Amino acid sequence: MDGARPEAAAQAHAGWRQARNVLCIRLDNMGDVLMTTPALRALKAAVPGRRLTLLASRSGAAVAPHVPEIDALIVHEAAWVKNAGSPPEAFHAIVERLRQGRFDGAVIFTVYSQSALPAALMCHAAGIPRVLAYSRENPYHLISDWAREIEPLPEPRHEVQRQLDLVATVGATAADTRLSFQVREPDHQALDRVLREHAVAASQGWVLAHCGATAESRRYPASLFAQAIDMLAGAGESVILTGSRDERALVDEVVARSGDPGKLVNLAGRLTLGELGALISRAGVLVSNNSGPVHMAAALGTPVVDLYALTNPQHTPWEVAHRLLYRDVPCKYCYRSVCPLGHHACLSAVDPAQVAQAAFELLESHPPARMPIMIEAA
Repeated sequence: MDGARPEAAAQAHAGWRQARNVLCIRLDNMGDVLMTTPALRALKAAVPGRRLTLLASRSGAAVAPHVPEIDALIVHEAAWVKNAGSPPEAFHAIVERLRQGRFDGAVIFTVYSQSALPAALMCHAAGIPRVLAYSRENPYHLISDWAREIEPLPEPRHEVQRQLDLVATVGATAADTRLSFQVREPDHQALDRVLREHAVAASQGWVLAHCGATAESRRYPASLFAQAIDMLAGAGESVILTGSRDERALVDEVVARSGDPGKLVNLAGRLTLGELGALISRAGVLVSNNSGPVHMAAALGTPVVDLYALTNPQHTPWEVAHRLLYRDVPCKYCYRSVCPLGHHACLSAVDPAQVAQAAFELLESHPPARMPIMIEAA
């Protein structure tokens, strides 16, 4: 907490130890929720019997059934979050629902470029007595326990560490800092049925290729993705392509650009999130743009080749064997959804042969790697 005297910090810790019914607010995307799960685990472990309710967007809420630390879920599309929105009356409705929840405290999880103040106002209106969040400006009565926003830092702080640091200010720490995503047995059984329908042996060790990403600036070009996949398939690897329903056209384009599309299995738009988790858990390696499946793979221990657009540096794969592929450019860390210069060089300059080679290396050996292994394209 910002500038807190030792006695004030101790008082805050004591207050949070009494908070058994806690609202956890994470209103952006699925990957952001996954990167918050170690902090959720820390909150859960800090007080025996503590109950956590996640307030999330529809995108973020999708992972809740697979995160055992989450006890309950509320879905809300906040007007102050990108790619979401709601009419004014929805704000009054969510305030009333939170009031009925009788929460002892709320933790607002944000990336550093987001303000916690709108969510804090929501909690204040709902009568939640304790609120923990980062804030760049003094929130006065909106946030009872606030940590001063210090990012961006000269050395980037990982998003997972950011949220662990936040909850540590109220005495919540975790010995296990891995991401959390639980694949259930019905997910494996359903996946086996899908694989049989596509004449794929229900074993493991495939190469998964995830070609999509929410932001255009984070997508490796389809033509280059196809070349990398062809190299892997040509070497005898079984390649399965994944994607959401909205990404089917993109994945179809990658398959169409392949020199031998008959060797590829296209499951884009055909899997539930649980089935995708089962597929990732049994894969030898995931080749992906920086998107939600990368963080699922990190949670499940599957090595990752991350085609990492240099839009922001805080979201690299966490505590899993991986390779980051990118081209260092003067315009890096632009934090844009669309390349502002139009050349997309941080990704388009990555050679497909380098992508395939990184996958081969990870298939041969899966060393643990907490810190990212940065590889600049030649």
